[in-house]
Amino acid sequence: MASQVLGLWERLRSVPGGERVFSWGFTRKAPYFRSVRPRFVQVSPNFAALTLPKRRAVLNHIGTVHAIAVCNGLEAAMGALAEATVPAGKRWLPKGMEVAYLAKSTSDLTCTAETDPDTWTAGPDVPVKVKATRNDGTVVVEGTIHLWVTDKQ
Repeated sequence: MASQVLGLWERLRSVPGGERVFSWGFTRKAPYFRSVRPRFVQVSPNFAALTLPKRRAVLNHIGTVHAIAVCNGLEAAMGALAEATVPAGKRWLPKGMEVAYLAKSTSDLTCTAETDPDTWTAGPDVPVKVKATRNDGTVVVEGTIHLWVTDKQ
């Protein structure tokens, strides 16, 4: 699967509208992410980034992007990273998320996920650093998503 996701990204990113097609396909495979309409801008081993548009459907009562919508964007970025990075013969499952809400989400957001390459072979617990940033560069959410990486059965 890792090569499928990464291969699809590599094929589509260079064609007009390819990033949109990839993002649409990603949300078809994992439909829950459709609620935040992620737009992937980078998918590679150990790094993924997407934009999460600020729109009415994801706003809270004060007009900012809801904290859980931001977490959904972060988890989508982590999922793309994991699919592009997990070693052959391994599988991954999220086992926990720790995040800190640092500022109001008052614009579109860029959600990123990043790992240290060595962690994928070091043990079953793989920490993925995640961050959501406003258009002005302010980090609004930061944290870690912990993955459990084991041999495929």
